Amino acid sequence: MAANAALAETRNTSREIENKALVEQRFKAWASGTGSPYEILADDATWTITGNSLASKTYSSREAFMSEVIRPFNARMSVGLKPTIRSIYAEGETVIILFDAKGTASDGQPYENTYAWFLDVKDGQVKKAVAFFDSVAFNNLWQRVQPVQSAVR
Repeated sequence: MAANAALAETRNTSREIENKALVEQRFKAWASGTGSPYEILADDATWTITGNSLASKTYSSREAFMSEVIRPFNARMSVGLKPTIRSIYAEGETVIILFDAKGTASDGQPYENTYAWFLDVKDGQVKKAVAFFDSVAFNNLWQRVQPVQSAVR
């Protein structure tokens, strides 16, 4: 019985290390401009933005989240967000990442926010995400800056 518990603990620790490393690697790629964490978002993933921002709700798929939030957000930016990880934790299949992100909106104003994402990772893909951030900063950008159509990606 104790051997089975130790084996299960080893598997959990290994999975936690792999999941944490995967998310951290995608954030490093995002910071360097060579990738993004959305590349590991499963097609059927749900993404919930908590709170009272203009984007707060649960998105039922990767495409819904990308088309309703990420592409319109990026279309408001002249210099895309660059994340700086404050801390990252993993337990079981959940990776929690706290990070700051800075960029420049297309009106020349800086955009800065702090995010906490709770990511459920299974088989190398994010299946469920819950995001927390400063909705005042987000709403200010969302209402102040109109998306530039050629920048929608």
